[in-house]
Amino acid sequence: MTIILRRATGDDLLPVGALHQRSRVAAYSSFLPPEALADPTAEAMGAYWAERWAWERDDHLMTVAERDGRLVGFSYLGPDDADDPATGLLNAIHLEPDERGRGTGRALMVDALATMRGRGWRRGVLWVLESNRRAREFYERGGWLPTGERREEQIGTVRVPQLRYGVKL
Repeated sequence: MTIILRRATGDDLLPVGALHQRSRVAAYSSFLPPEALADPTAEAMGAYWAERWAWERDDHLMTVAERDGRLVGFSYLGPDDADDPATGLLNAIHLEPDERGRGTGRALMVDALATMRGRGWRRGVLWVLESNRRAREFYERGGWLPTGERREEQIGTVRVPQLRYGVKL
């Protein structure tokens, strides 16, 4: 029943895509309509991660969490898109829906923060959907604070506001 964190390999990307899709539906269904979450499919999400990995694997890092040999979560981080070499971006933490509340997300966050420090970054940032109260509270418990920056992201047919959070490393 122990969680094992390890660096992802190319073999993990299709299962990560399917997990990502399940996680999105579970996390966002309380504030997004079903049609916004119907696409991309699990297969399309796997293809997305395979392509993204091909372009970003030199400066990004995916960590997967396994419980009893089963993939149950992942994190993804890399440099911030801004031209600040001292800032890392936590792109994602996603979990299997039945894994929430079991400490896996926290383990992935602690690992991501340690990895960011190890890369010499002095600040971490992330974007979170404004309506995703559960995720916002999760990050706030981990020491992340809203920066006041906002943007919008397209999820299916819906424009969704996001908030930027930051943490000193």
